[in-house]
Amino acid sequence: MKNLTKEIVKKINDIKQPIKIMHVCGSHEHTIMYNGIRSMLPEEVQVVAGPGCPVCVVPAREIDECVALAEQGVTVTIFGDMLRVPGTEKSLADAKAEGADVRIVYGIGNAVDLANEIDNEVVFMSAGFETTAPTTASEMLNNPPENFSVLSGHRLVPPTLDFLVHDEVKLDALIEPGHVCTIIGTKPFEFLSEKYGIPQAVAGFNPLDILYSIYLILKQKKEDNPRIQNEYKRAVREEGNVKAIEAMEEVFEVTTKEWRGFPEIPNSIYELKPEFDDHNARKKFDMELPDTQNVPTGCICGPILRGMARPEDCKLFRGECNPLHPIGACMVSKEGTCNIAYRYSKMDD
Repeated sequence: MKNLTKEIVKKINDIKQPIKIMHVCGSHEHTIMYNGIRSMLPEEVQVVAGPGCPVCVVPAREIDECVALAEQGVTVTIFGDMLRVPGTEKSLADAKAEGADVRIVYGIGNAVDLANEIDNEVVFMSAGFETTAPTTASEMLNNPPENFSVLSGHRLVPPTLDFLVHDEVKLDALIEPGHVCTIIGTKPFEFLSEKYGIPQAVAGFNPLDILYSIYLILKQKKEDNPRIQNEYKRAVREEGNVKAIEAMEEVFEVTTKEWRGFPEIPNSIYELKPEFDDHNARKKFDMELPDTQNVPTGCICGPILRGMARPEDCKLFRGECNPLHPIGACMVSKEGTCNIAYRYSKMDD
């Protein structure tokens, strides 16, 4: 593996040129930081982290919705790394500490099982990208119990990249997320190369996957032949997972809402279709939410999620903001750029 790494790095150096590549996957950032990949690259080749952490991009308003439900006596079920994500005034951990029934589950199936076991209303917060949306769709199509509902927060990657490339960041290329592409395939990303003329590569999750994807991107740029190449062929097909896509199309409609650190991104959210209103928490319950959403003073989570800054640029990083006391959402989850940098940035100086 060491020799192969050297060979790929040599190929990268042979065709190096100034380029800014964004990836949008927390697992990719972990691989890059843990293995010191940025230090292997020529200085002309810059790899920045985008909004690849599904927990980090959940806006305060959606946390506020869950807190409001919990304070009404609803049993709120969440993934573990959602517990400390800050809302406007409090997190779900704060609500739980005050006596609310907030429970950690491994997936929506556990939440459905819980609803079958207790008399109380149960809401599952369905955070995640296209990777986790099929499991939500499957449960909705499987006649969940009457006391079960979903607060949908599934977010779509391709329209967000369109927003970033068009309006936000000067990007030259993209490394696409392997997990997302196992579900939706490579076709939904093709328009980015066609529209903006930028190279793309779908990458797996080991260091060689990342390095070889960077080489493919540089080769495309050198040959002036931008397109999307599938480095992760062992798991990703062009058409994706057809059954999963059909289930998502049956259950969800696409709408426009904000992401944390972003304004509203057009057509970037999955919401349940009207025929599932009986299991849509937003339709089923009245929720009083704070009028404003606070951004913690000094936190630059937004620019970090948009690839415009690194955690080391934040004055709170490693001091007031750390994994035991996260100020911003990017420090909460182990997929968050700040959390990863806190653990591994010394390896990548």
